[in-house]
Amino acid sequence: MSLLCLAPLLLAQAVTATGPAAEECKANLPDKPVATAATAKPFYDQKADARAAMDAALAGAAQSGRSAVLVFGADWCHDSVALAKVLTSDAFKTEFGQDYSVTFIDVGVPQTGNGRNIELLARFKVKQLKGTPAMFVVGSDGRQRNKSKDALSWRNAESRGAAATLDWFRKLRG
Repeated sequence: MSLLCLAPLLLAQAVTATGPAAEECKANLPDKPVATAATAKPFYDQKADARAAMDAALAGAAQSGRSAVLVFGADWCHDSVALAKVLTSDAFKTEFGQDYSVTFIDVGVPQTGNGRNIELLARFKVKQLKGTPAMFVVGSDGRQRNKSKDALSWRNAESRGAAATLDWFRKLRG
């Protein structure tokens, strides 16, 4: 896990810790939340009914003939946010909007045991999510179009870049 992904975890531990050292650490925190790219525009709604969102995405894919793209990630993770930005970009919508519908599912911080909605991954025969994001593409026939190994390999989404991500979708559509 990169240091950028660890920073929110360390900050959360400092805020919830107790004792003199923790109080000193809390005193050095800013009074107001720091605006970051991840908090500027949330993609992964922590309060959403993730099961209902996933069921609706799969039903919508079956009715529309489009494939459902299910992205399991979190707004604290720079790779999840980078992937979400590509999938909501005008370039993606223009080229792939007729072929894919995208749904973002918040998974919390599964790397530390503080995951959410992890049980939804059972549909893809995944028992544990070791990193974020994970991206599954399900065709209108209900079958998974990318292998689970590929789906779980997006932990480097930011370093892949937008061009490589768009190319991945071109090959999948191919």
